[in-house]
Amino acid sequence: MLLPFYLCGMNPILFYCYDAYCGWCYGFSPVMKQIAAEHPSLPIEVLSGGMILPETPVHISATAGYIQKAYKTVEEYSGVKFGADYLWHINNPDLSDWYPNSEKPAIAMCIFKEMYPEKQVEFAADLQKALHEEGRDLTDDEAYRHLLEKYSIQPELFYEKLKSEPYKEQAYYEFAMVKQLQVTGYPCVLLQMNETKFHLLARGYTTYKDLSERLQTVLASL
Repeated sequence: MLLPFYLCGMNPILFYCYDAYCGWCYGFSPVMKQIAAEHPSLPIEVLSGGMILPETPVHISATAGYIQKAYKTVEEYSGVKFGADYLWHINNPDLSDWYPNSEKPAIAMCIFKEMYPEKQVEFAADLQKALHEEGRDLTDDEAYRHLLEKYSIQPELFYEKLKSEPYKEQAYYEFAMVKQLQVTGYPCVLLQMNETKFHLLARGYTTYKDLSERLQTVLASL
């Protein structure tokens, strides 16, 4: 089992499996932020799923047609809005220089989790916002600089770690964990009760009301 690395005795841990490039996760970010705010004593571990890991770079034009329709559904169900700078790349793929890849934002998440383990949900939401609202290219090192300022992280240290093998290995370790948890889509939320027992609380976009009620029911049974 890979999971004992994350265990804290027998205390429950909430796992939020997401990907920085997942539009539904962007819509789900406000839900998770509210859950985190209302359960400050519940450890939450954000795991990057590695949704887009092409062996060779794939241009945004390969998925732009799908996203042009899908983002409207995400907006309708979740209430979030995709930003004009992001949508420019989706609506003008022939002019875009984007080649989406989940690796770099996953490495950034690993670095950040080491520094601020209690703010994982907030940082995941910030990565989602950087891409889907502000239109930043998450394969570009400069896409993270504004977050370094926000969290008072030394740029030299961050960029050194971003290019280091240990943090890349950690990101791929998380991809493997997500597969081990049998997560096949994002977002996904599971509550780990012990080394072998998990409760699936959300698979795909879920409203705050539904997720909160499911979480409260399981926690009340402890």
